[in-house]
Amino acid sequence: MTYHPKSEFMAVMIQRGFLADCTDYQGLDEALSKGVTPAYIGFDATAKSLHVGSLIQIMMLRWLQKTGHKPITLMGGGTTKVGDPSFRADERPLLTETQINDNITGIKRVFESYISYDAGPTGALMLNNAEWLENLNYLDFLRDIGRHFSVNRMLSFESVKSRIDREQSLSFLEFNYMILQAYDFLELNRRYGCLFQMGGSDQWGNIVNGIDLTRRVLDHEIFGLTSQLLTTSDGKKMGKSLNGAIWLNTDMLSPYEFWQFWRNTTDADTGRFLKLYTELPIDECDRLGALAGSEINDAKIILANEATTLLHGKMAAQTAESTSREVFEKGGMGDELPTFKLSTQDVGDGISIVQLLIRSGLATTGKEAKRLISEDGAKLNDAPLTDAGLVLKVADLKNPIKLSKGKKKHAVIHLL
Repeated sequence: MTYHPKSEFMAVMIQRGFLADCTDYQGLDEALSKGVTPAYIGFDATAKSLHVGSLIQIMMLRWLQKTGHKPITLMGGGTTKVGDPSFRADERPLLTETQINDNITGIKRVFESYISYDAGPTGALMLNNAEWLENLNYLDFLRDIGRHFSVNRMLSFESVKSRIDREQSLSFLEFNYMILQAYDFLELNRRYGCLFQMGGSDQWGNIVNGIDLTRRVLDHEIFGLTSQLLTTSDGKKMGKSLNGAIWLNTDMLSPYEFWQFWRNTTDADTGRFLKLYTELPIDECDRLGALAGSEINDAKIILANEATTLLHGKMAAQTAESTSREVFEKGGMGDELPTFKLSTQDVGDGISIVQLLIRSGLATTGKEAKRLISEDGAKLNDAPLTDAGLVLKVADLKNPIKLSKGKKKHAVIHLL
């Protein structure tokens, strides 16, 4: 990237490694240099929480506001009913309106940790595209909006082309998604003066469609900016772990587990993640990322503390770090460890240690649980588990027990 930006926001995007592409670097940079500029990112409501894979976009909105501009978080109350086909091998399952609204309620909680929704000139807006999509008249929409789209061009976009090349079905419902997202951009520009859309690089085709539609209908110049689609250094998709998605909502993932996710970052990713997911100065991120040997663990703890503080607050980060030290350095139980509760009815005449490993999430199958035990990968109260046939009675569970998988995964079992 050789372009030298005038605006602070573009400088941050480039220097911290967010930027993948932009429709017009100089044009957007000039616009940002002139004053408060509104920009948006859309979030479809396909689950009750966003996960870490969406955090790069949330951080972009945070930096937008911190550099003097106006973020718009757009909830996809309308577009979720269609489903984004971008780089998917199959169609998303259709959700009911109640499910979508419940998901939006859950998703909204996380944004206030990162963005301020005040009444000032840079105060963020929380909008829902159902406001303008649900009342569209189909024939009017086809005549006024649909006529501006070339099917030939839509078929050429990589997100669609890859599905067709693999001979995987692309429904007419999904094919409409890019038209609706383009219309979102048009409406946000018309209603709120939104000047650019941000998103992951898989959204490039949808963003370009919105820019083209707005130019044709309103004769307004608007812009698009995409972020990197992050994978970890070992090629895994950001936001996933062996135990599933790293959710951002506390009711779906504890602050301790969130902290541990960052603490377990690979050495090669530490410097890059410090730039993307914290607000530490770039020189400090580079210094910490260059640490070698056991010292890199200090950098990972800083990454975990900074990332957890932004989402859950400083106290949660401190508690997670102290719990981690208690568990790993002192062999303690740790109040913030993931907890699984059993009733006496669950235990009955006895419950096997294999079942406990599965129920606590440390193993997904009985076969995996038995393999963990046979390979000395499981512990009970910090002592190696050697008997896969062990059965625990109610009396054995009167006090909480700690199960461990390797050195980093733990769960506390409580009897109700």
